[in-house]
Amino acid sequence: MEHKTRMDFQEALDLYQDEDLLSLGAMADLVRQELHPDKTVTYVVDRNINYTNICGSGCRFCAFFRPPGHEEAYLISQEELSQKIQETLNLGGTQILLQGGIHPDLRLDYYTELLRFIKTNFPIHVHGFSPPEIHYLARKEGRSLHDTLENLMEAGLGSIPGGGAEILVDRVRKEVSPNKCTAGEWLAVMETAHGLGLRSTATMMFGHVESIEERLDHLFRIRNLQDRTGGFTAFIPWTFQPENTRINVPKASSAEYLRLLALSRLVLDNIPNLQASWVTQGPKIAQVALKFGANDLGSTMIEENVVAAAGVTFRLNREDMIRIIETAGFQAQQRDTFYRPI
Repeated sequence: MEHKTRMDFQEALDLYQDEDLLSLGAMADLVRQELHPDKTVTYVVDRNINYTNICGSGCRFCAFFRPPGHEEAYLISQEELSQKIQETLNLGGTQILLQGGIHPDLRLDYYTELLRFIKTNFPIHVHGFSPPEIHYLARKEGRSLHDTLENLMEAGLGSIPGGGAEILVDRVRKEVSPNKCTAGEWLAVMETAHGLGLRSTATMMFGHVESIEERLDHLFRIRNLQDRTGGFTAFIPWTFQPENTRINVPKASSAEYLRLLALSRLVLDNIPNLQASWVTQGPKIAQVALKFGANDLGSTMIEENVVAAAGVTFRLNREDMIRIIETAGFQAQQRDTFYRPI
């Protein structure tokens, strides 16, 4: 059997720039079939709960955050949190995605108490706190990442979402999210988490101020970290939604989305799952994505606020999700956070 060599940066760049879209999709589909031969497409029933919209990051791409003291700023109450989690469980949900902003006043004990409250009262997995939140918290507390993560895990944190990655290149980050952690700091949170046995996803938000080379830098940085830790369960790329934000660029096309998705499947040979972003692309393109390397449709998103704040409001319930998967010729399978069938 011939030994396949890994795709290197130059090959990826050539394919990205020169290969026609359908051929690229077909190549990605072959890789997907090798990794997932059984024609199953997975999805998860969960809810995005933003425990606060107060954030000091001031990212230019975010239409959701409010500065401290703003009349629309909030911090979730236990009653509201309980109601949202119970509703999720009633709908067959198995996890909540718990994220907020870089809140200037919350200390570690707020987060550990929040987690303990959830774990004591509800049988649900908490997929929570993106690397910028964890990095900021560790720095504010004067603790190591290791120590901070251990405290959160002990209180009930089950896994980490890959948010706040944007593009893992500091030139880009300085321009779009100057107050957020650097690319190296984002990767350090993930490496530390993986070392503690905490699994995570990785994401990419593209189509704003980055170059094609910088998109590829991002993919290869994720691949290199995965080589060391094996801790990423999935990769989720999506396109920047410019409405209501402070970055004035034309919205990336669906063709551009599919091109990057397919390339991700080819480069990230060590990450088992690739998720289609129906939240930004809509259900039709999500179906096409299943032939461009994606094997997962992500979450039913009983609630989603951040993309919605940018004026994009695609909604899907579990029945919609199953219909999309089956009419694309696949079998739908509900999963948990770790891609185990339910």
